Amino acid sequence: MQAEWMKTRQTKYTLYATVYLLVIVAVLGAANWLANRHNKSIDSTSNKKFSLSDQTVKVVKELKKDVTITNYDKTSAFATARDLLDRYANLSTKLHVVYVDPDKKPQVAKAAGVRAYGETYVDSGTKKEQAKSLTEEEITGALIRSLKSGERNACFVSGSGEHSLDDAGRSGYANAKEALEKNNYKTKTVSLLGGAKPVEGAPPAAAIQPLGAATPGGGAKPEVPSDCTILVVGGPRYAYMQPSVDAIQAYVNNGGRALIMLDPSLKIGREEMQENPALEKVMDSWGVTFEKTLAIDASGIGQIFGLSEVIPLVTSYESHPIVRDLKETATAFPLARTLEVKAGSAEKLFSTSDNSYATTNLTSAEIRIDPKKDKKGPLTLGAAGTVKVAGKEGRFVAVGSSNFISNNILRFNGNRDLFLNMMNWLSSDEDLISIRPKEPEDRRLSLSRRQMSTIFSSSVIGLPLVVVALGLMVWWKRR
Repeated sequence: MQAEWMKTRQTKYTLYATVYLLVIVAVLGAANWLANRHNKSIDSTSNKKFSLSDQTVKVVKELKKDVTITNYDKTSAFATARDLLDRYANLSTKLHVVYVDPDKKPQVAKAAGVRAYGETYVDSGTKKEQAKSLTEEEITGALIRSLKSGERNACFVSGSGEHSLDDAGRSGYANAKEALEKNNYKTKTVSLLGGAKPVEGAPPAAAIQPLGAATPGGGAKPEVPSDCTILVVGGPRYAYMQPSVDAIQAYVNNGGRALIMLDPSLKIGREEMQENPALEKVMDSWGVTFEKTLAIDASGIGQIFGLSEVIPLVTSYESHPIVRDLKETATAFPLARTLEVKAGSAEKLFSTSDNSYATTNLTSAEIRIDPKKDKKGPLTLGAAGTVKVAGKEGRFVAVGSSNFISNNILRFNGNRDLFLNMMNWLSSDEDLISIRPKEPEDRRLSLSRRQMSTIFSSSVIGLPLVVVALGLMVWWKRR
């Protein structure tokens, strides 16, 4: 009887232990499955170095079809790639990441056209794009290019002293060109001279000035090329003549898209900015008036970032799709003129702070504010609107500064994002409007010669002397 009871008790305990073990295994298995399906990480770095940008999250989460990212590299290098690519895969079940070692699967690498280790490709099924490097900016750019069909051409007007796409200097647009091409745009310059010929004996400025004017013998009529997705007018120094302005107006009236950036007509130094009455008249008919002013920031906040009073800092944005994701993101506008926006015809995009002024003194290099005469902020510096003619809808964005996308300031805080948001709205790619991948932050420690000498003296000389002194003290006490 006792033996049967012990046997029954032992069987019961064995059954309990088995059930407990199965439950534990099941819980661990479920936890592992959930962790694998819903991998979460916390980024505690100051600049969110290990977090994907808003735009990347937006693009990946809104995928409508399966997309595959394939990284071709040595097996030992996959861990580095996973740090970035697995963050993409965790955002959507429609995005798949594949790692291929060309040495172990040479036939697969050859079929894909892989020539070197570390190459990464994004394949949406209809289009395959290569990321030039293993960075978020390149991966997201390749993803956007893979998803988007057709060409988007950004045409920059040249011939009247506009900023140059090939100029890598402070005032050039080389960085803007690079940013556009990384976001699936093709860039080119277009001339609206329309067959005009330089006037004999005239100085270079006068030869450039009659933009679009017909020759006495009858030149070709200026026209915006039909393959231009967006026309960009980047701060002409010389006034556009009527034929060129008519070409821009006809382009927008016919459903075209235009980014118009006009600077204040400053009469300072050797390079004076001429007024652009013909183009300004068209803009006025579209609901935006370019005022003959210069915006001055008297708040002093810009000085924290090393900006002067003539580079207004903007942190106030409206609810328009171009700027709604830029809340609490500062942008800067060197040498900007103010805009007046007519209600109903166009929409304001952003304005300066309350502590700013619009001066009409455009001939003096000295900054003077007259509170009684100068218009007080907030001052509108950007606007956007639509033009509907004969059933066709064109779009335009007007900015009172062409320098906000120059090489020397494009990378300042949100300037690059704002510029690309404008371009994406103009090209009707609202789904791409967001904050773009962050560039790596330079966090190097810069030390002066005196600081380096202090560190050297304290670590190489001071610490050893302290150890020797302590040793002598111990020896003296024990002597």
